[in-house]
Amino acid sequence: MKAPALVQMKRAYEPASDTDGLRILVDRLWPRGLGKEAAKVDVWLKDVAPSAALRTWFGHDPAKWDEFRARYEAELRERPDAVAELRRLSSEGVATLVYAAKDSAHTHALVLLRVLQLERLSRRPRGR
Repeated sequence: MKAPALVQMKRAYEPASDTDGLRILVDRLWPRGLGKEAAKVDVWLKDVAPSAALRTWFGHDPAKWDEFRARYEAELRERPDAVAELRRLSSEGVATLVYAAKDSAHTHALVLLRVLQLERLSRRPRGR
């Protein structure tokens, strides 16, 4: 039986480590001031990031978090191909969702992680 995939998240500015597995940048914009060599990103999936309009509206304001999450989940439902690609990439072993936001409690990477976890739970056979 194959071991379940592990998906985690990490700020782009934290050093990469051997435990990161496949590093997937999930931001629409490249992290400011970070060179490609230092980022050690394996794949950049711009299409799973929030739209520019949603990102601007949110402005990383924790008071808007619940509404942001709902709007972002709606955007993701409109991009099934991008979500399928993220699912595929993150299903083969260890994967790390890399993001730039300073506030790790209010980042879109959390929403992506939750979407992936909920999908995996819903696909598990009953009784396990």
